[in-house]
Amino acid sequence: MSLKNRIDIILPNYNSSKYINETIKSVLHQTYKNWRLFIIDDASDKKTQTILKKIKSKKIKIIYLKKNRGAGYCRNLALKKVNSDFVAFLDSDDIWSKNKLKIQLKFMLENNYKFSYTKYQTFYHGTKKLKKIRIPLKINFEQFVKNTSIATSTMMIRKKIAKSVKFTNTDICEDYFYKCAILKKVNIAYCLKNFTTKYRIRNNSLQSNKLKNFYWIWKINSEFNKFNFTKNFLSLFSICLSSIRRYGLK
Repeated sequence: MSLKNRIDIILPNYNSSKYINETIKSVLHQTYKNWRLFIIDDASDKKTQTILKKIKSKKIKIIYLKKNRGAGYCRNLALKKVNSDFVAFLDSDDIWSKNKLKIQLKFMLENNYKFSYTKYQTFYHGTKKLKKIRIPLKINFEQFVKNTSIATSTMMIRKKIAKSVKFTNTDICEDYFYKCAILKKVNIAYCLKNFTTKYRIRNNSLQSNKLKNFYWIWKINSEFNKFNFTKNFLSLFSICLSSIRRYGLK
């Protein structure tokens, strides 16, 4: 496979001094080298910004926000700047395997896919024990709103499709909205069977607040997906069950 297809990577960052070095190293160590990384720093603390300012790679573009705006705003800002063939997403505490970009790009090119994701493993911060997550090998919109198992850090999307949708400027679940909108456009997303990503679970993260998650999913289903009460309830109930199967009750 040639290096003619460049991949733009979008990484929103906020106060991630404990994790960001390891995350960035997993990008720098990719076997596929035709990539560019956009880090949008969301008005992080001094410790985090000190780490970022030590980065010297010409392939990494860092934009510092003066005011905290949220992950959705950061990703939307980066989407305005990307112009490569493919767009990938990475959260500031997740870790890629070294062949992630290479094998996923090959998977998309060989099958002419517009949207792909991969298998991933979870681990709790402070431990090294990995858990393999079972996810569907393909998924459409109706399936996704019952099983939100696509991890954002595993996604790769063709540029035209990725730039046609915006993330919501909400505290959480901005990626749920985005994935719903993309799936409505492409119909089906396809899973690469390889485990390419380590997904870190933090007890104090915004995403760990299940009640807030359910509130925003309900709101997005109601206002954006136009679900009636029954369909919305079934969506939330199914998401809850699938989440327990993946991550347990923690």
